[in-house]
This record gives sequence, structure tokens and C-alpha cells, in this order.
Amino acid sequence: MTAHALMLSSSRQGDEAYLEHARPHILAHLGDIRDLLFVPYAAVTGTYDEYVNKVAEALPECNVTGLHTVEDPVSAINHAKENGQSIVVGGGNTFHLLSTLYAGALVVPIKHAIADATPYIGWSAGSNICGQSIRTTNDMPIIEPPSFEALSIVPFQLNPHYTDYQPEGFNGETRDQRLFEFTALNPSTPVVAIREGTALTLTDSKLELAGDKEGYVFLGNEKSPIAPGADLTELLNREG
Repeated sequence: MTAHALMLSSSRQGDEAYLEHARPHILAHLGDIRDLLFVPYAAVTGTYDEYVNKVAEALPECNVTGLHTVEDPVSAINHAKENGQSIVVGGGNTFHLLSTLYAGALVVPIKHAIADATPYIGWSAGSNICGQSIRTTNDMPIIEPPSFEALSIVPFQLNPHYTDYQPEGFNGETRDQRLFEFTALNPSTPVVAIREGTALTLTDSKLELAGDKEGYVFLGNEKSPIAPGADLTELLNREG
């Protein structure tokens, strides 16, 4: 596997500014690259141009080009590596993001670009689509994509923005209960849950949890903690 991917749980941590906690991870992941091909399709209530400007303001070291502004998005993805660009996918609504990618015939080109070592960065919805499917997203299905199958950068499910907090008096299902519903029906498929402020890094066929908070792996009826900095490479080779 030659993928070089950074999968951030969120764009914010606590009361910090947009991408403040993520910026060091992003710049380290980019290395010398400073040109970003940004996919804004998870935005719903704001415009794509507004989204691009927001990311550009948060990453002043980088040149941010919105994929929606190029004449041929498929060609732009296919040539991102040779153009010295990283593919970056922002958060928002995962269903809208994946639906738009399918509508533009972009899912397969993005998969091929990542397999060819084009650097990839995603947060929230942009990380959700890195798994086998988007069936463990927290988002409301406001639109129906033709498939829930995602990029499969990693051979498991992701749950960004993971929290085990339960407000007093709340009687709905907790996040853990929702994830265990998935694993009850898919007992051989792991779900990696990552808290805000953390990320999964995939480089040189090695997968690690970055950040200072633990995550969890849900598998069958088991929930196992992941220590900060833990090596999760074994999950890349699971069959299931």
C-alpha cells in the first residue's frame, strides 16, 4: 500500500480556531507540498467558494484551489500528483460529499490517485469516506448517494468526532450503542473511533493514532482502547 493519508477526526478541537490543532499535522503530512486541491462538496448551507476561502485563511502557507472551479475535475484529480498537489477533503455532510463525488465520477479517480501516493488529507466527512463505507458516519442522510461504498483507503470503518459523553436525562442511543449496532450486523469489520483533536496517519504502509487522546476499536461485541501514538498497522491486513 502506497497511500499517504492523514485522516483527522475534526476541523476544531474545543474552542480553538478553525484547523488550529490540525495545522501542524497537515503541514507535517504535506512535507514540501503547499498546493492543495480542495474538495468542498461536504458543504451544504454555505457555498463552495466560502469553504475554500475559509480553508485558505486557516492555512496561509498554502495555495488552495477548489475542485469545483476547475474545468475538468476528473483530470485535475488524475494529474494532482504530477502537479505537486495534495488532495484535501473537508468536513460537512458525508452523504452530500459522497453523493457529489459519485455524480462527478470522482470516486474511482480519487482511489487511483491515492493508491499512486498522491498525498491525501481529510477531516470529519473527509475522513469518513476513507473507510470501506460511510455506514458509521454520525451525519443525517439528507441525500441518497448511489452507494454507501467509499474510498477504502483503509479496510475498516471510521467514526470521527467520537464521544462517549451522555448528557444527563438523555434517553436516546449513545454513540457506543450505535456503533455496536453496526458491529452486531458486521461482526468481522472493525470500526475505529477517533476523538476530536486526533487523527489516523497512514504512511509507508504504517497506520498510527496521532494526538493526545485515546481512540477505540469496536469489533463484534468488544470495545478496545487505542493509546495515543499506537501502531495500528495490523488493521490494514485484516480479512473481514
